[in-house]
Amino acid sequence: MVTSTLSEADSKKLLAGYGLPILAERTVATAPAAVESADAVGYPCVVKLCGDAIAHKTERNLVRLSLGTAHEVERAATELLRQATEADGDVELLVAPMVRATREFIVGADRSAEFGPVVMVGVGGIFAEALEDVVFRLLPATPIELDAMLDDLDTQAMLGEFRGEPPVDRSQLLAVLQAVGNAMVDRDDIESIDINPVLIADGKAIAVDALVALR
Repeated sequence: MVTSTLSEADSKKLLAGYGLPILAERTVATAPAAVESADAVGYPCVVKLCGDAIAHKTERNLVRLSLGTAHEVERAATELLRQATEADGDVELLVAPMVRATREFIVGADRSAEFGPVVMVGVGGIFAEALEDVVFRLLPATPIELDAMLDDLDTQAMLGEFRGEPPVDRSQLLAVLQAVGNAMVDRDDIESIDINPVLIADGKAIAVDALVALR
């Protein structure tokens, strides 16, 4: 039973300790600080409102994409802070580089009452509903077993050269699976992990959103 969630920033920080590939992101408290961070990470960039009580940012319009100037960042950051509610508790702004990709995957884990911890990988983005291509494995799992999950995906074309991009670096996508699986096995206080999306940019896998639910 889920009792609390970690913010996106804290979820990524926890999983980065297990090898999750993430961007050079920064968290700040004010709009001026968001501008400084955007100058540091580079444009275009993304600004999100995040906090432990904010689990679904997109549904609440708490994400601003493709911000190309300091003015746009300051305006977006100010708007996001104004959208915070009392129920959100403590919030912060997450500033990250904008990543453009033609492929997305989803990686997650859950604690089944019948089977124990389970890890999954699937095709995400615009193809997710059409393909429903998802593979599950019981945990703990060896690196060979996790790697075999990628072979079990029906849509193998998503792993090869795609729309002018190189093939997926399997070692990096495997690193996402390993980070999620190892965290679930190592931390029995974790109820579930959701990494959605895992973007593929120039063949490299990058986790651009994460949610860890605790019990």
